[in-house]
Amino acid sequence: MTIARVLSVAGSDSGGGAGIQADIRAITALGGFAMTAVTAVTVQDTRAVYAVHPVPAEIVTEQIRVVLADLGADAVKCGMLGDGATAAAVAGVLADWPGLPLVLDPVLRASSGDALLAGAARDVLAPLIARAALVTPNLAEAEALCGFAVGDVEAMARAGRAIRAMGAGAVLVKGGHLAGEVLTDVLVDAEGVATFADARIATRHLHGTGCTLSSAIATHLARGRALREAVAAGRAYLRAAIVAAPGLGKGQGPLGTAWMA
Repeated sequence: MTIARVLSVAGSDSGGGAGIQADIRAITALGGFAMTAVTAVTVQDTRAVYAVHPVPAEIVTEQIRVVLADLGADAVKCGMLGDGATAAAVAGVLADWPGLPLVLDPVLRASSGDALLAGAARDVLAPLIARAALVTPNLAEAEALCGFAVGDVEAMARAGRAIRAMGAGAVLVKGGHLAGEVLTDVLVDAEGVATFADARIATRHLHGTGCTLSSAIATHLARGRALREAVAAGRAYLRAAIVAAPGLGKGQGPLGTAWMA
């Protein structure tokens, strides 16, 4: 059986908890073959991002071009892009592979709160949102993209519809930053609105949750699963990875993404 090939377009996390490093681990754990296009080198640990060194847009796109031309891919995941020039360049090169599913994690800030995207999010990410099979914003990212406050599940659905109106195939608005003992995510797709709810896990080890979830969903899509099935499976994998966190670091520690091994 041919292995599912997933290309991650994202930044490198020196602490290993998020970005390319988290993507590779999640894709591999779920039986996929991970390939990468590095958009930036960051200096970070579980506590903060101390420096960001962007990779030139033409180098990012050449990484994508040569990988897809040689190895091919069954899905692409995009995370940290850094700025509008890189986002536009990535959208441009992916236009040459129109049928390739794209999962876009619209990374604006690291778990520590440090900014990872320059410019107005809606304008910067618009070309990729229009290209995406699925966009996976958290509440702050959804607010930046839709332009209104997102403070409850009903608003999450409205935000999902607004972002989907920008051209995305589907939008998964993640509710991890809402208060309460139940964590609810809202999916808006061609079928309508679906909610996914679980009891919240009390832990500080949540570094890389967005990267891990988007990579897991991309891998399940690459393996041929339907969108809603891929979202449910990706969420289940993420939840188990949170429970299996190794307890590393003094801040928001990394997940146990290799729990299936």
